[in-house]
Amino acid sequence: MTLLHVDDLAKSFGQVVTARSVSFQVAAGEALGIVGPNGAGKSTLLNLVTGTLPADAGTIRFDGTDVTRMPAARRTTLGIGRTFQVPRPFEGLTVFENVLVGSTFGAGSRRKEAAAQAWEALETASLAHLANTRAGSLRLLDRKRLELARALATQPRLLLLDEIAGGLTEHELPALIETISAIRDSGTGVVWIEHIVHALLQVVDRLMCLAQGDVVATGDPREVMASDAVAAVYLGSPDLEGE
Repeated sequence: MTLLHVDDLAKSFGQVVTARSVSFQVAAGEALGIVGPNGAGKSTLLNLVTGTLPADAGTIRFDGTDVTRMPAARRTTLGIGRTFQVPRPFEGLTVFENVLVGSTFGAGSRRKEAAAQAWEALETASLAHLANTRAGSLRLLDRKRLELARALATQPRLLLLDEIAGGLTEHELPALIETISAIRDSGTGVVWIEHIVHALLQVVDRLMCLAQGDVVATGDPREVMASDAVAAVYLGSPDLEGE
């Protein structure tokens, strides 16, 4: 079942084009990876899907409903959740309280249900043992997990991840990869932007490469990474597999 259907999406900031006729689909239980150099339009694309930015043209349909002009908060309650590149928790609140904000205001759940959803999200993100810890004291890995838990607390059917592995060590990556794989296997659609491509390749079913707002290639992850078009995009850049 197609969960997200993006068709001919376009966005520009003056003369800078960040999305040019971008089209793709994501099914329930499918993971789509997105790669591309800095400035390719990857984060802008997530902002368009979530409603943080308005599209100049094109359509976004979620589970058959046209959400192109729908406010961001409404898209969240429908089931579109996301994380951000830089975690910004409410540092004075506990980890549990941070996640409770997501289930209460993102999912719109009542008090008892919201608390249960928040706890479930913490367990999925492997953060329940830090539930009573002040968020401002967390190390980077746990801040990333908190960002994930807050998104999961909104009860998403589609989860958008923006460089959630960025800054983590090779030792820290396997547990995060396992968590994201489990989320996908539960039936949640996943769109994951990431520069650490070897992490993506362990999870995603398809890969899309963006450059200057254009879709350069899409398809089987390893075939996309081996394509001449994608190699040309990264010409002169460090080997992605080593990032």
